[in-house]
Amino acid sequence: MNSAVLSLGTNIGDRISNLAEALALLKELPCSIVKISSVYETAPWGNTEQASFYNQLIEIKTSSTAELLMENILRIEKKMGRARIKIIDIDILFFNDEIIERENLRIPHQHLHERRFILEPLNEILPQHIHPVLKLDTQQLLAHVDDDSVVQKLKTVSQQ
Repeated sequence: MNSAVLSLGTNIGDRISNLAEALALLKELPCSIVKISSVYETAPWGNTEQASFYNQLIEIKTSSTAELLMENILRIEKKMGRARIKIIDIDILFFNDEIIERENLRIPHQHLHERRFILEPLNEILPQHIHPVLKLDTQQLLAHVDDDSVVQKLKTVSQQ
């Protein structure tokens, strides 16, 4: 079985429902969910002229390859898209300890170590996880991140 860490983010409509729907659709894939982080409200990264995001990380076990997992994730994103608006963004952060650099797939995610909204929930579920390129664990990455944006854990959220 392969192990993967996925990031889910949404800032449109009912953000909690969007995360719940994405989790439900992921559960339909050939995978099992091992760990689910809390939901974090975060400031937008990059284009700051948009609503705040709800972000959540999950660790899964899957028999799929990274490429097949990415195809399935793109189907989920498309299925959840309404009126050409991307309701959910799902990224593969890690896939085993593999380093994959293809035109349409880069693992580990190339910017995860720069983004507090990824590192905070990653520290919650996998604080000792070693980044296969940087050779630092999550706690070390978080301690050295330059991103000072506000990342706030939500207190009451159903995690199905």
